[in-house]
Amino acid sequence: MSPPAALYFGHVMHSRMRPFRHAFRYRVFSLLVDIDRLGEAAASTRLFSINRFNLFSFHERDHGPRDGSALRPWLDRTLAEAGIATPPAIVRLLCFPRILGYVFNPLSIYYCHDADDRLNVILYEVKNTFGGQHSYVIPVGRNAATPIRQSAAKDFYVSPFIGMESRYRFRMSAPGERLSVVIHQTVPDGDMLIATQNGVRAPFDDRRLLGAFIRYPLMTFKVIGAIHWQALRLWLKGAKLVPRPPAPERPVSRGTLSG
Repeated sequence: MSPPAALYFGHVMHSRMRPFRHAFRYRVFSLLVDIDRLGEAAASTRLFSINRFNLFSFHERDHGPRDGSALRPWLDRTLAEAGIATPPAIVRLLCFPRILGYVFNPLSIYYCHDADDRLNVILYEVKNTFGGQHSYVIPVGRNAATPIRQSAAKDFYVSPFIGMESRYRFRMSAPGERLSVVIHQTVPDGDMLIATQNGVRAPFDDRRLLGAFIRYPLMTFKVIGAIHWQALRLWLKGAKLVPRPPAPERPVSRGTLSG
């Protein structure tokens, strides 16, 4: 059996393509955790806790229904609402952990596997800085190529500088020794934004967690700070604000495989 959690050390990159170029790249590390084995993950290290304060922690209220309840019932229900009738056997969640009690996750990814550990559904959980959250559920398909290519229409307001008339195109694979996430946000004129996250897998233990805290001090505070700093830079370059529409009526959208 695979361990209940792992770490990935790498970078996040955003590159805006139009109407002008703007790019940034930051070092980050992420947690990949089996949502049915959270207790095992916490028991394996003194520096990490579930639903309580520690140097690093994971709080269920940061994800899913965001009310502190268990994630598995919410996930199964959300997939069912999106037309996925069979609950996954294994679900691994990629996210930032809390550091000293704080985190903001612009994107969390649930990799949903069958009993043979084959990836068959991905759920993308997107948050904006206005307190909103929306999920995109996309089947993988048994014969899907690697990397997996998926797409979904944008249904949820995120950036104040990108309108709703756009589409996400994902290029993914199940996390292994390496992590690779590539997202193209396209508008009628072409790519508006390219976002990537990469990483190299490391064991989830006290030594690596302590090293992460030393190498990436207060990373989760820097995430939210960087979002606002880059927004200011875009505004100073002349990016135009777009109106914020009402939140979508349904909290989940379904996407498709794409070529």
